Amino acid sequence: MKSLTVVLNVFAESKELDKVASTIANLSEAIDVYEVTGEHDVVALVESEDITSFREFLKNKILTINGVKSTVTAVIMHTHKKDGKIVY
Repeated sequence: MKSLTVVLNVFAESKELDKVASTIANLSEAIDVYEVTGEHDVVALVESEDITSFREFLKNKILTINGVKSTVTAVIMHTHKKDGKIVY
């Protein structure tokens, strides 16, 4: 069971943006992948077993994608609302 959910913000080289987004979308750990405006280029919701597994995923999969400049991550600590419904 995947117990860790992370919001992964990715900075990509503009000429590689489509490739970066599609490569992330093809990874089984990526639940949702969005190309966005603003400070980051791609935002992905990622599920992992634990923080150690996520670290390996980040180092060995995300940061090895050609065109990824850097990432900023946020670990989801608690969900208050999901799919339009309050979570208790």
